[in-house]
Amino acid sequence: MKLALKVWRQNDANSRGKFVTYEAPDVNPDMSFLEMLDVVNERLITRGEEPIAFDSDCREGICGTCGMVISGIAHGGLRGTTVCQLHMRHFKDGQTVTIEPWRAKAFPLVKDLVVNRSGFDRIVQAGGFISVNTGGTPDANTIPVAKTAADQAMDAAACIGCGACVAACKNASAMLFVAAKVSHLSILPQGKPERDRRALNMIEAMDAEGFGNCTVTGSCEAVCPKEISLDFIARMNREFGAALLAKPG
Repeated sequence: MKLALKVWRQNDANSRGKFVTYEAPDVNPDMSFLEMLDVVNERLITRGEEPIAFDSDCREGICGTCGMVISGIAHGGLRGTTVCQLHMRHFKDGQTVTIEPWRAKAFPLVKDLVVNRSGFDRIVQAGGFISVNTGGTPDANTIPVAKTAADQAMDAAACIGCGACVAACKNASAMLFVAAKVSHLSILPQGKPERDRRALNMIEAMDAEGFGNCTVTGSCEAVCPKEISLDFIARMNREFGAALLAKPG
């Protein structure tokens, strides 16, 4: 396969960026998208040119750092798939592929396709945990968990924090991410004592980071590589409303 890549190049957040076109000849259809970029970078380095900067870590679809917008769609448009598991056989010979970073004020650009997603970390730090007494390790079956609750919690916990939901949303909303993090703990009995504080603190942190509001277009769910449901946003809204009513004063 032969592809033309229109890649966003930008030295840092304060520099002007632009699209630069690169040829990618002899692309193996069995390559992942990131492996293809590795080969392109090897050619650039051989020619003495600056390689394309992009995040890359696990390449197993679980770390969330590989996110980029491919031909206008976060992660490339193959449902339930991260960029690192997107294979080149899903593209056509001779195709022109546009590659951009996540574009959101709350995700400041670092370089080329790399953005700073530490805002997600601060949201989790605000309430994505449960408090436990120190001491000996409790027996695994001390607190029974209903299977329906366990299944729902696992569905929410599948979120890898890649930021595709933010990149796809016209408002750059992080509601799907925050809803998943709020829900997977509040559904479980271990997380219920802090459910009010968790919902209030995490939503407050989300607003402080500059993420936009949700208008329920569903674009976040459509591009989520773990197919997190919009139902979790509804659950978080209920949690938040109940927490506001229960808040003293």
